[in-house]
Amino acid sequence: MKKILNDLYDYSNMKIYQYDEAFKFSLDSILLAELVQIHKNDCNILDLCTGNAVVPLILSTKTTLPIVGIEYQKAIYDLATLSINYNCKEQQITCINDDILNIGKYFPGNNFDIITCNPPYFKYHNKDFLNHEELKQIARHEVKVTLEDVIRISSLNIKDKGNFYMVHICERLQEIMILLEKYQFRMKDLYLVYPNKKNKAFLVLFRAIKGGNIGMKIHKPIFLDELTTYQNMFKGELT
Repeated sequence: MKKILNDLYDYSNMKIYQYDEAFKFSLDSILLAELVQIHKNDCNILDLCTGNAVVPLILSTKTTLPIVGIEYQKAIYDLATLSINYNCKEQQITCINDDILNIGKYFPGNNFDIITCNPPYFKYHNKDFLNHEELKQIARHEVKVTLEDVIRISSLNIKDKGNFYMVHICERLQEIMILLEKYQFRMKDLYLVYPNKKNKAFLVLFRAIKGGNIGMKIHKPIFLDELTTYQNMFKGELT
């Protein structure tokens, strides 16, 4: 596979390394990063399933807080490291090459103010239905980590009242809400993402609080074909 250096959409002067024939980052990671709100008492951020570090790189344009990303696949971790170094963010962003189930080897529990995740979307039932490219298999399907793993690990590693942000597919929203309750999260903000007004929603974005009170806002829909920029698209909507 050949490494290529691409623009990071409309984030001026930022570039990202990808493989020309492997799974590339997509709009869902950008939406996730834009959803994150930084508060004055926040001290640190953890990005699970960080891929080639799209979310940490975008977050670094919004804050000077230290950011940790963890990525299981060594080849994708290498891209993340290249991208972090290319953008001169190595003093702010740390990337770890390991399974998210091992995050406890690096940090104590209840350590992070903000946790983000763009996880594999699809359940693993039969390897015959998986993409033949291993990098894409692990990125898209729950081969190495499940939705419950992600929410459980987030609950163990986030501070009380910390903010957890995730992007996922709409068809798993009910499962997400059940698991959030199981692991002491309360969903606070919910967005549905549509390609346009003619088609059904396909992505869900949300913010949940560890140990939060009951009460959730369902925000206006996001129609991708109406967006002219992604920067600051949620500004002023979350508190």
